[in-house]
Amino acid sequence: MSFLLMFVTVLHLVTLAILFIATMEKSWWTLGDIENTDLWYKCTYDNATESWLCASVNENEWLQSVQALMVLSVVLSSISFMVFLGQLFTMSKGGLFYFTGLCQFFAGFAAFAGVLIYTFQRSEILQDVQKLEMGRFGYCYILAWVCVPLLLISGALYVHLRKRA
Repeated sequence: MSFLLMFVTVLHLVTLAILFIATMEKSWWTLGDIENTDLWYKCTYDNATESWLCASVNENEWLQSVQALMVLSVVLSSISFMVFLGQLFTMSKGGLFYFTGLCQFFAGFAAFAGVLIYTFQRSEILQDVQKLEMGRFGYCYILAWVCVPLLLISGALYVHLRKRA
């Protein structure tokens, strides 16, 4: 049982780290080595200075909803971990981690909705035909998709996990 508890804890921490990276890093849409766009900034590589120049992205309703859902997912997963630690030390023997599991489920659903909106509304979010034709999804977008099943799996594990000691 302690192995399962340790596995769920490590899974939660890894998922939270990946989710945080996916939300904050600069590669949701990329044009090779010349331009990256994320939820917050558009960065272009300047050959003259050999550095990245970043500016805030043009905000629209779709992008704001993706930003809000991804931040909500990070917050819910963080709350879930803190509640789990609190329940681990205060819950009576045989108790279930329902609240922790529900927070993880909602974090997974929020991340799913955010990534799904970005997938189907990227033409309105990016607002540049050249970017759409020449670009591709970046690694942060893929990490966000990886987080969705991990959050849902850890939520299911928390719901079935009983405190033994």
